[in-house]
Amino acid sequence: MIFSLQDVIALLPELIIVGAACLLLVIDPLFKKCRGLVGVISIVVIIAAAIATCCLLHGDMAGGTFFAGMYKIDAYSAFFKMIFYGATVLVMLMSFQYVKTKDINMGEYYILMLFSLAGMMILASAVDLLTIYVGLELMSIPVYVLAGFRQSSRKSNEGAMKYIILGAFSSGILLYGISFIYGLTGTTELVGIAAALKDPVISMPALSIALVMLIAGFAFKVAGVPFHMWAPDAYEGAPTPITAFMSVGVKAASFAVLLRVFLVGLAPVYDQWVIILIVISVLSMAYGNFVAISQKSLKRMLAYSSIGHAGYAMLGLIAGTPEGVSSVLFYMVVYAFMNIGAFAVIILLSINGKSDRIENYRGLGKTNKLVALLMMIFLFSLAGIPPMAGFMGKFFVFKALLGQGMVPLAIFAVLMSAVAAYFYLRVIMVMYMKEPEGEFQMYKPTCLCFVILLTVVATIWHGVYPTMLIDLARLASGII
Repeated sequence: MIFSLQDVIALLPELIIVGAACLLLVIDPLFKKCRGLVGVISIVVIIAAAIATCCLLHGDMAGGTFFAGMYKIDAYSAFFKMIFYGATVLVMLMSFQYVKTKDINMGEYYILMLFSLAGMMILASAVDLLTIYVGLELMSIPVYVLAGFRQSSRKSNEGAMKYIILGAFSSGILLYGISFIYGLTGTTELVGIAAALKDPVISMPALSIALVMLIAGFAFKVAGVPFHMWAPDAYEGAPTPITAFMSVGVKAASFAVLLRVFLVGLAPVYDQWVIILIVISVLSMAYGNFVAISQKSLKRMLAYSSIGHAGYAMLGLIAGTPEGVSSVLFYMVVYAFMNIGAFAVIILLSINGKSDRIENYRGLGKTNKLVALLMMIFLFSLAGIPPMAGFMGKFFVFKALLGQGMVPLAIFAVLMSAVAAYFYLRVIMVMYMKEPEGEFQMYKPTCLCFVILLTVVATIWHGVYPTMLIDLARLASGII
């Protein structure tokens, strides 16, 4: 296969990220006296990639496919890439003080995040199953390492080991499903697969096996039940900024792929796979929310909460309409802001000696009113309480479901939101209704405070004025 100059230009944002990561890997030892410089350079590189993405979207190459139909530049991919860029930059800013206090190797830490970001970017533009698989592995392998970056922590090692083993297993299942699809259709391109599946001679038993394998592989990435086993331990044991990175970046990238694969490549067999996704969504919402109630660790609680949110977001895919797709895109953005904000507050308290045990947050509303207020806003949003952005995210998803007549599923999702509100409000109750253990002076790093301020403003803004973001989401979803 011969690649043209246009193919290389189409891959420019990814080349910027990967090239910078490789270069930083070589020159990192030179920054021994100024280890934080690698993080600053990484952020500058991400901004450069974002500019390149915007230029490509508004250039003559927009809407085209490259690398023999394996890679596409469109508003859909650009929308998700902006989520990845924003989430990665915010996580890096959150990490500056954290990695110093936890004695983490800064250079490798930021470089691995760049490699994972490159994988996410490939996933957003991939329109071929093999390209999708390459992107998934490039995204996942660095995250496996980052999840176990706290080498002295038993929880970190245990969580990373579970993540790696189950991740490798799910990748094998996914690849086996891809091979079935190729055997049935003779192609790995999503458009070609959709055309082939319209043929009535396709073997239904073999197709059913392929669908189950594909769904299992992708459901693992979004931590959907029953493929969620890795998430609680990996989220709890990973460095807290990486937990935020996993819950936002990896999840958004996985949904970017899910939407393309199922609503483009597998659209002709919608009736076959939608039943499986409904079961996974229902189980994720129920299991994630009910198990979160009994958690003592805030990070672990948010891990189970993330499983529940995967179930909510999946509802937009189940609707199978442009409105459903736009609701997922909107949900991914607001989820990124409120989740990163919540983890940023956890980091702020951890560097001030507070562990992530919920009981350690007792009386925070009396000793540090502003920090408690900010955490309350993020928890309200995660619970879907108006006027926060989380409420609008669920509103658009439920609206898409009702538009397709899936009333029972929408009612169940609303009931699960009520269950979720209980464990979020429990944390708020601990902060405001229990007596503090004692006064303490809080150190507030500038970068971390900036992240918290930005995310709280975005969380409120997109809840009160969601029009601009939902319009962008509709524009991006219209050409999926």
